[in-house]
Amino acid sequence: MPMILTVITRILILTLLVMRHAPIPSSKAIEPERVATIMLSWHGLELVSSRKLQTLWAGYGYIYEITARALSDEISVELRKDNRVDAINSHTGQVFPLILKFIAPPRTNSDSEDEGHLRKLMSYGVEQYFYSSVVPYLEDETPVAHCVATTRDSHGKPGAELLDGLTATIMTDLRPRYPVAGEKRSELNKQQVDAALDWLSGFHRASRKLITRDLDDFLRPPLEEAKRRQAGQGSGTKLWLNGGYTYLATRLKEYAALAEDQYSEWAALCVPTTPGGQSIAELAADFLTPRGREYETLIHGDVKSQNLFTTKCGREVAFYDFQYVGLGLGVCDLAKLFTCSVPLDLLTDYENGIPSTLRMDKGEQKLLKSYHSKLLNGFVDPHGRRLTYDWDEFVRHWETALVDWLRFQASWGFWGNTEWLEARVRWILEDRQWRDWLQTNQHTQTQEIGV
Repeated sequence: MPMILTVITRILILTLLVMRHAPIPSSKAIEPERVATIMLSWHGLELVSSRKLQTLWAGYGYIYEITARALSDEISVELRKDNRVDAINSHTGQVFPLILKFIAPPRTNSDSEDEGHLRKLMSYGVEQYFYSSVVPYLEDETPVAHCVATTRDSHGKPGAELLDGLTATIMTDLRPRYPVAGEKRSELNKQQVDAALDWLSGFHRASRKLITRDLDDFLRPPLEEAKRRQAGQGSGTKLWLNGGYTYLATRLKEYAALAEDQYSEWAALCVPTTPGGQSIAELAADFLTPRGREYETLIHGDVKSQNLFTTKCGREVAFYDFQYVGLGLGVCDLAKLFTCSVPLDLLTDYENGIPSTLRMDKGEQKLLKSYHSKLLNGFVDPHGRRLTYDWDEFVRHWETALVDWLRFQASWGFWGNTEWLEARVRWILEDRQWRDWLQTNQHTQTQEIGV
């Protein structure tokens, strides 16, 4: 008998060890349609139809187009009012068009420290928080999808036990009002560019009012955030402390590779230039890191034509895909937009044959001034105190954002208005006044946001 117990004990120990190190699914095997049915039931809605639209980047889940019917007139009225969604007529009567974003990550080891994997997983939680807790406080002039249901708030609700560990969000469908999708084009036309700048200035301005003093709940860079959680030191449950996914603290491997690339002229960005051994890239990244300055806002973090819908006439846009929303300078959103989605002839007269170095041209300045003036129209902090943002200072920030954005592209891969971006950065780097300004505006101490 003791021998049998010993054998059983050994088998149990080996089983536990195998389970500990084996790849485990990060979500339960439950169909998205079933998830949608359960979540809709919490709000007096029933699922009418569903159709898979696409698989998320790197196979991390799916986006479904669904329609739902309200089980009472009161619920229908509430849905129209609170979520700003209109019903459409179908063969089943009036239904509401919605979107289900269902996260089902690839299998991976539970102790994985892959930064890209952690970034993706955390980003979907950030997006959930944005839709459920930030969108309701944005201004009407900032069109965005509204959250109908989320697994974030599933505790104690019918069927919630079946969704334990899942990340799923049901939101309104933007396409009925903004039917022109952006995923099949790389450039916007002039009307759409103006509309995108209107949206960004409105979003940056409105979100500034929402930034409070306490930043403990904001997410740190993925690896740092993972260690904080493992150590039981709390965890980020809101948005990214630093918006976007290209900032230097999360791209150190790419930075190291660029520094060693003897064939790239942009390896020069990584060469130490200060007595303390910091490179231009490090100085730029340090300056752009959020630290409580009054012109810091929430930024979208992944601004490009593929992440927006427009009206048929192109005079209005609505952005989506808020996985990387967080604190930052609005110019960081503009740097990616201008490089990846703005037609070159709106930026410079040198459409054919851009010189090797290029100062700000009239087109670029016109777009920036349009954004800047609209941003300042009602730019206030959470206490209603009017904020200022001097044009010359804004331009310095813009130039720094271009340098930082080029550092990422040079280390990861160029696309978009590459010649324009490189020519602009060469001019900026040759500007002794910009270099002196950058070195005298470094991060000296952490301040509180919202004071």
